[in-house]
Amino acid sequence: MVRICILKLLIMLDSIQIGKMAPNFVTVGVYKNRLGKIRLSDYHGKKYVILLFYPANFTSVSSTELIQLSDRISEFRKLSTQILGVSVDSPFSHLHYLLSKRSQGGVDQLNYPLISDLNQTITKKYKLLTDDGFAFPGLFIIDKEGIIQYYTVNNLLCGRSVNELLRILRSIQYLKENPGQACPVDWKSGNKILYSHPLKSKVYFKTLYSNKKN
Repeated sequence: MVRICILKLLIMLDSIQIGKMAPNFVTVGVYKNRLGKIRLSDYHGKKYVILLFYPANFTSVSSTELIQLSDRISEFRKLSTQILGVSVDSPFSHLHYLLSKRSQGGVDQLNYPLISDLNQTITKKYKLLTDDGFAFPGLFIIDKEGIIQYYTVNNLLCGRSVNELLRILRSIQYLKENPGQACPVDWKSGNKILYSHPLKSKVYFKTLYSNKKN
């Protein structure tokens, strides 16, 4: 019984949670067709990080996601955010993927690094390793302090939404800059906000619903 309790405690301490530090890592990445070392903690105090896990290079859904994120990189840069793509492929597989034309299922001219997790260490740390040894399509938003602010895991065959990712990222940054406030459903920049205190949010609900039938 004691052993079971200890194991449960260790699992809880080692679990991925919102508001907890993102597990650090050092690995090899490929950017602009060059190999180099990438350390997650190097972005602390400088940028938000979107850590995008995908199953493998040349998987069809992943290619559409990676390309769309790259084509909209300016929107992420305006939000001081670095995108890092992660898979269990080798650096040389990444290089081949990056050199392959988009018309052939590749991701040439990608505007952010792809990092290698060949030994599956990072994928395991983030609890995304499948039984087949690939990564589930997980996505993490990590703030400048290295804290996990958001994460999601998709079905392997369901592509992720760049528009929704940007909406969530803007919401998180807005809340960091405006303590005590909260973003309601489908919130976008410029929309009315809520307050985290229920009593203060009565005005919002009164304005929104007072003229509507229950």
